[in-house]
Amino acid sequence: MHSSDVVIAGAGIIGLSLAVELRRIGASVALLERGEPGREASSAAAGMLVTGDPDTNPCLRPLIEASARMYPAFVEDLQLRSGMTVNFDNRGALYVASDHESVPFPALTSAEVRELEPALADFPRVHLLEESSVDPRLLVQAALVAAKNMGVVVHHEAAVQQIRIGKQRDLEIESAAGPYQTATFVNCTGAWAREIAGSSAPSRPIKGQMLAVIPHGCELRHVVRSRDVYLVPRRDGRVLIGATVEEAGFDKRVNPDVIQRLHQAAANLVPRIGEARILEAWAGLRPGSPDGLPILGPGRLPGSYVATGHFRNGILLAPITATVMAELIQGRKPQVDLGPFAPSRFADSNALAG
Repeated sequence: MHSSDVVIAGAGIIGLSLAVELRRIGASVALLERGEPGREASSAAAGMLVTGDPDTNPCLRPLIEASARMYPAFVEDLQLRSGMTVNFDNRGALYVASDHESVPFPALTSAEVRELEPALADFPRVHLLEESSVDPRLLVQAALVAAKNMGVVVHHEAAVQQIRIGKQRDLEIESAAGPYQTATFVNCTGAWAREIAGSSAPSRPIKGQMLAVIPHGCELRHVVRSRDVYLVPRRDGRVLIGATVEEAGFDKRVNPDVIQRLHQAAANLVPRIGEARILEAWAGLRPGSPDGLPILGPGRLPGSYVATGHFRNGILLAPITATVMAELIQGRKPQVDLGPFAPSRFADSNALAG
């Protein structure tokens, strides 16, 4: 039987970031991933670090604000440990507002919009938001390389089926990579978190479809978004366009009609986008929760923890999630109140299986 101080199920950006943080403080860590690390929601994301969304639940704001403050140092650390770049961009985002939206930033003048983003169509209300973005695919790869460089053991195709209390009051893990023994187990399996017997959480998949194009004759300089669509430029010339929010179970099929509608919505903001050929289209499964908030805290078995349910904020919340979960595991008081995110809030509805 393998053994490790901490076993983490799920090698998306949440599990990887936590593994790096735990190794930094000296714990031995094994990461068990059901497929290939970072290939699910983390790599499917656009990478916008949205801090000022008016629809954000107020309970979530302390986590979001803390994580945004941590992000430059988080990125720098991963880049140093991995030798890779993750294309962190803090030039801000241009938000095209409708007549009835309230935006806590003054609208730009037409001249200011033309100077910042010449390719953008004319709109009466465009606001510059103080937001950043990152390339999630590069971020996940940097986190994976950093974790391995630090000595984290990473098993691919190693789905965790069950955890239970062992004879020595430790935790025994059944996985496709074989049995593990550990004092601490963390379920970071995202939309699949409810499938681990003994450590389930009521996460569910929320599908998001996206596409990428390379527009010719226009270089997008900023993230551009509205209520209907967002456009995220990459340094290689691609522009990512997204995204839907669908209750479709674990169906990751791409619907051509949906992709065409997203493409048209993007062209309504940046007309030259309409002429661009679609390079790729894909769907990711974000981890949702019954109340729309992350699930962060102790599980029902002693020594077990859950960190999932980040929905659209997994990339943004990776630094603070790693920090507060590591603090919990060490028996320290987390720097952000995790009361609103406790897994136990679902216990009365039997949403957390035992």
